[in-house]
Amino acid sequence: MKLDLLLRNADIITMDGRRPQATSLGVWKGRIVGLDDDLDGLEAAEVLDLGGATVTPGFIDAHCHTTWFGLGLGELDVSAARGLNQLYALLEAGVAADSAAGLGTGPAPGWLLATGFSQQQHGGEFPDITVLDRITGNRPLFMRHNSGHMAVVNTATLRLAGAEPASFPDPDGGVIVRDAAGRPTGLVQETAQQLIQQLILPYSSEAIEAALDRATSHYAAEGITSFTEAGIGGGWIGHSPVELAAYQRAAAAGRLHARAQLMPVLDVLHPLGGQHPQEAAPAGLDLGITSGFGDDFLSLGPAKVFLDGSLLGETAAVSQDYCSHGGTDNTGNTGYFQAEPEALRAKIEGAYAAGWSIAAHAIGDRAVDLAIDIIADCAAKYGPRAVPNRIEHASMTRPEQLRRLADAKIAVTPQASFFSEGGDGMTLSLGPERLGWAYRAASFLSAGVTLAGSSDRPVADGNVLRGMQAFVDRRTASGAVFGNPAERLSPLQALAAYTTGAAAATGTSGIKGSLTTGKLADFTVLSGSPLTAGSIADLEVLATAVGGSFTFRAPGLTSPVAADSAATGPLFSAATNRS
Repeated sequence: MKLDLLLRNADIITMDGRRPQATSLGVWKGRIVGLDDDLDGLEAAEVLDLGGATVTPGFIDAHCHTTWFGLGLGELDVSAARGLNQLYALLEAGVAADSAAGLGTGPAPGWLLATGFSQQQHGGEFPDITVLDRITGNRPLFMRHNSGHMAVVNTATLRLAGAEPASFPDPDGGVIVRDAAGRPTGLVQETAQQLIQQLILPYSSEAIEAALDRATSHYAAEGITSFTEAGIGGGWIGHSPVELAAYQRAAAAGRLHARAQLMPVLDVLHPLGGQHPQEAAPAGLDLGITSGFGDDFLSLGPAKVFLDGSLLGETAAVSQDYCSHGGTDNTGNTGYFQAEPEALRAKIEGAYAAGWSIAAHAIGDRAVDLAIDIIADCAAKYGPRAVPNRIEHASMTRPEQLRRLADAKIAVTPQASFFSEGGDGMTLSLGPERLGWAYRAASFLSAGVTLAGSSDRPVADGNVLRGMQAFVDRRTASGAVFGNPAERLSPLQALAAYTTGAAAATGTSGIKGSLTTGKLADFTVLSGSPLTAGSIADLEVLATAVGGSFTFRAPGLTSPVAADSAATGPLFSAATNRS
């Protein structure tokens, strides 16, 4: 037997408790065939001497928005602006650049599409719609908020949507924010975004494929080998009714550089007719496909459903009022559900009965209650699912909810990436008494809840190494510790979140998450060990491999040596990028 690839002279953190460390790893036909002495006497087509570099299982981002992120890489990025004057200047420059190039290009010709806005970067202020109108004129503007739960638009956009008059009703689960005189401020929240997006959507398959190519090339450079796309096909988070087909084409064309699990939004599931009476599926996708359909590279995950909004936008459904800046619960605002609870229950149960797992977006503790109730009832009535049920974010969880989550075997995906930019703002909104409920980590693990590392990119920073560091130190932009310091994770627990934990939450523990014989040869090469580094965030990703083929390798790190060399100096020998 001749291996395809042999890694040697490495510090291999396997994340497999039966064999936690190794120095050599062999790959054949995309799988790990052995470690250390398992490989004695075996030759390899390619031998890579890593010179002591660290190898970990490939990173898994269990909740992100890859199409959105990739599209945003081609849009006007306003995230660097600090203060509204800088924001206005960037928008003016974007208008001028597009005018010089002509407005006939891009996925939404004639529109000014911008990404990366957050009022947190502007002293809590939102843009003045009169200034936006002066800058953009009759050209429609759609500027996404970082949270994804709101957007900023101009008057031209509202007119196109027919939503400018004060008499225009807010949609269920959304708000067109207006001043005291009924004039729109330019802010549209939650489902109200769909009024605008339906003017732009659907994106073409080619635009989505190009976005996936850009996004997953970026992922590869950050050590990410698998991800879960948290919402495709419809709603305000999807980009095309044939988004799955665009993913398939991207994979076939070599433009998808990481394994993908896709969550269809619950809105795209529909009644299926013509079935046997004993096999009636209240809601599903055509041909009856459900969670788990696909292969090791591209598959369907749970159905995604939004129960509430966001903490930064104070639209998440919480049990106590959001706090005023003085720190008291006197705002009268407890957020809201995206629809009536019983309507949400009926839709979720219909999908679950058809065989779907459920991923419920629930940020406020009131929404977490609803999610646990519905999922636990569905599991008791229809049985468990091979792909785990999940609560996305689970940002506010009261102490008694921890045991309920564990008992119901519901995985959670809290994002440590929110701490830096959003932590100080959320601290003001929540107040000191319940801040300890926010974005738990250690207490989830102590209660036996599966914790998956994720970013919610592009809502927050998607860099996994910085995410791991955030789990360890929980620092906000001001330097304060966010929430309860006891929720900090150890470096090993933080690494587990993005490897074994994320694999468990996505139902893929049997094939990835650890560097174990027989599993997929997905791995990340780092400049040092995240278990001992002074700062995990300062480590460098040197290479990333999916199925033993490199999707990324840092430039200048190849140095050919003989395949039978015992040298320890070169990082790689006879290496080629096989992506």
